[in-house]
Amino acid sequence: MAFMTGGLVMLTEMRSSLPPSEKKIANYMIQHPKEVISLTANEIGKRSDTSGAAVIRLCKSLGLKGLPDLKLRIAGDLQKTKESGLRDIEPNESAASIIDKMTTNTIQTIQETAELLDTHQLEKAVQTLRKARKIHFFGIGASSIIAQDAMQKLLRIDKTAHAFSDLHMAATLVSTGDEQDVAVGISFSGQTREVKQFLEIANSRGMTTISLCKYGQSIVSEQADIPLYTSATKEPTFRSGATSSRIAQLQVIDILFMCVASHQYEKTVTHLHETRAAIEFLR
Repeated sequence: MAFMTGGLVMLTEMRSSLPPSEKKIANYMIQHPKEVISLTANEIGKRSDTSGAAVIRLCKSLGLKGLPDLKLRIAGDLQKTKESGLRDIEPNESAASIIDKMTTNTIQTIQETAELLDTHQLEKAVQTLRKARKIHFFGIGASSIIAQDAMQKLLRIDKTAHAFSDLHMAATLVSTGDEQDVAVGISFSGQTREVKQFLEIANSRGMTTISLCKYGQSIVSEQADIPLYTSATKEPTFRSGATSSRIAQLQVIDILFMCVASHQYEKTVTHLHETRAAIEFLR
């Protein structure tokens, strides 16, 4: 991207979980984005009936370095083409209309997730996966599909990877792990108790832990050494838990895989050829 973006997405998706003063600032910024980019922290505080200190706290809550970082992202947002927003399907809707809506929704979700990915945290996750002796993925329900996808990708490039949707099986495996291993907890909501427990056990064994959740504070991301986020993608009725959230999670897994593959390019190409040949032989 030619410019940084994602400021308005961050504010919108974090707004409901912010303290009252920070929520007032977020509301002001969302309603007056053009004004914000030319104001100081104290001026924003006065206009939102809060304070400059609260503005700085908001930036920290968003995981940003400071107000200049947030203003730069908002300025980038203002340069983008206006988006239509995520759209739900209607009763007896035509196939052509559903194709259009789902395509638009998917593109927006992918773009928002790209804006929310912290490249520093992503690089830490990539280096951790590269060096890991064993990698354990865990997710429940729709998130278990993401765990399976991650496992099969890494297996193809000679990584020792496992994926479980059963907490007892996952706990059994990570309980024998150590600091050479990595545990990845996947939960779109970030509130799945079993995924939190999985990461807690992994932490107790000294394993490096990675979480993949929607943007914002959660019981799962709090357990992770390296939290990664997707767009929150407010799911309408017919898209609940199975479409945009899944696309966003798969996108991050694909990015992680490609980064690992790029860092070990020759080795990756060799293993992909070998695994492809084995599959062709089975046919």
